[in-house]
Amino acid sequence: MRSSDAAGSGHPTSSMSAADLMAVLFAHHLRYDFDHPDNPANDHLIFSKGHASPLLYALYKAAGAITDEEMLTFRKRGSRLEGHPTPRLPWVDVATGSLGQGLPVGVGVALAGRRLDRLPYHVWVLCGDSELAEGSIWEAAEHAGHEGLSNITAIVDVNRLGQRGPTRHGWDTGAYARRFGAFGWHTIEVDGHDPGQIDFALGDARNTRRRPTVILARTRKGEGVNDVDNREGAHGKPLKDAEHAIVELGGERGVTVKVSPPEVSRPPHTFTGGPLALPSYPLGEKAATRSAYGAALKALGAARGDVVALDGEVADSTKTEEFAHAFPERFFECYIAEQEMIATAVGLQVRGWVPYAATFAAFLTRAYDFIRMAAISGADLRLIGSHAGVSIGEDGPSQMGLEDMAMLRALHGTTVLYPCDANQTAALVAEMADVSGISYLRTTRGETPVIYEPGERFPVGGSRVLRHASDDRATIVAAGITVHEALAAADLLKQEGISVGVVDMYSVKPVDRAVLNEAATTTGNLITVEDHRPEGGLGRRAGGGFGAGPPRGQARGARDARLSRPWRAAGRRGDRKGRDRGRGQAAALKARGIPVSVGIPLAFSATWRSRACWPS
Repeated sequence: MRSSDAAGSGHPTSSMSAADLMAVLFAHHLRYDFDHPDNPANDHLIFSKGHASPLLYALYKAAGAITDEEMLTFRKRGSRLEGHPTPRLPWVDVATGSLGQGLPVGVGVALAGRRLDRLPYHVWVLCGDSELAEGSIWEAAEHAGHEGLSNITAIVDVNRLGQRGPTRHGWDTGAYARRFGAFGWHTIEVDGHDPGQIDFALGDARNTRRRPTVILARTRKGEGVNDVDNREGAHGKPLKDAEHAIVELGGERGVTVKVSPPEVSRPPHTFTGGPLALPSYPLGEKAATRSAYGAALKALGAARGDVVALDGEVADSTKTEEFAHAFPERFFECYIAEQEMIATAVGLQVRGWVPYAATFAAFLTRAYDFIRMAAISGADLRLIGSHAGVSIGEDGPSQMGLEDMAMLRALHGTTVLYPCDANQTAALVAEMADVSGISYLRTTRGETPVIYEPGERFPVGGSRVLRHASDDRATIVAAGITVHEALAAADLLKQEGISVGVVDMYSVKPVDRAVLNEAATTTGNLITVEDHRPEGGLGRRAGGGFGAGPPRGQARGARDARLSRPWRAAGRRGDRKGRDRGRGQAAALKARGIPVSVGIPLAFSATWRSRACWPS
């Protein structure tokens, strides 16, 4: 209450309803060494209801992990004690606050404990009753029940009140019990303010075998303070009179809690590795990059025992099945539950494993908020989106990943890779293993020609210049499947007497700014060829590679086949030669079935340059 009062904001009433539950957990059941948060035997506590952070921080203070002075920095600039917890604190595994995510991630941590680490740590997840309306909660509930995860306990704070009023089921803990029970959970209903009942339930949960446990605790929001106790309209607000409320609760007591450390001290299980022998493909052969991904992941799994793979029931299409067959103990089938797949990957990396999670690029959109929160957590994930772009035409637009690059590029600290051939794919799969943050590999269903020698390196942030001549009149920037179209277009243009360069921009983020700047400086035109929506695709990425703008100009290819207005305006301003050249290039590309949007170089005249106008 004091921290929220000092901050002028926060969720004290949501913290008060769960205070008794967490006090008993810390005093008697949590096994955690606060001096060594990296102890592999530590239990894990995840506040899925992350807005109850004042309670979490108060518990840390009681355990001696933080001081009273730091408590009063809550929500202030530069403080580690943010409004919703993040791993800036060493005792916090993942960022929470987007409701419905703590339990799914907890399932991933529990899976790591049982199948990978093979340690007896327990995962405790504090949930709010409002978030039980989220579908992701039930993806997690079914997954934990199916796996028989007895090492996870969900503690649900059933305080009846959500943000704007009563929850769907109010205090009907039986309604929640029936739902969890249907997924194979052991259910316990208690008075969430009775320490004896809480103590028994927590002990029962730790001792239950072969199935997960949920403790459904009937509580009161704002419990103990008459002004807010079980009253609507108090959510997300500091108390009107925090000092009086503290007196009403018995005054400041400076209570400390000795949290017991874990009893087990053995190291986690490890899997053996060996030398890396990536698959190789001869020049000129045709192979699908999704197939190269599967073969490379299998090779990486043989070399590194910390690599794990996750699937959304499409392993035969993404080719993750190669890893599954070779290393079943490190393969996690998450079925058609993309949110749980990403959450499981986040949970596995909490324990230091190296997850590769694959599904169709289009289906990653369903898990976007989980990916967003993983970025906030600073999680290290490797995501693979197969069947990208329009080349899977027969399946129709519902299966086409056409927004995925924009989606992943928008997140802070991400890496986006789009290989064009099998050898490049294999190299990038291995490269991703040591990339921090979230990295994304885009693969193609259809076969494409192998244009790179086996064993070549493709560093993140790099590119490859595939065509270049001193008389180049433009540079075509492509990635993935469009590299082959760009090469074919360049060959066709050469027959017309028009020389153009071709750049394989396989690293979409971070982009190779130096190569883009050199191409724009020497040729004056950049044409990008998309297999993605124009918004957030390669054209936007290439344009953004210049920072303040291209040195001379930019021409950009797009799927909509429209000639931009600045192109026409440039012609009217008098650069007829440049206009005709642009028309010729556009016509040649269209003859290959590649619709383009051409922008004339910006260096037409002092008047044009002074307007600093970019082609759209």
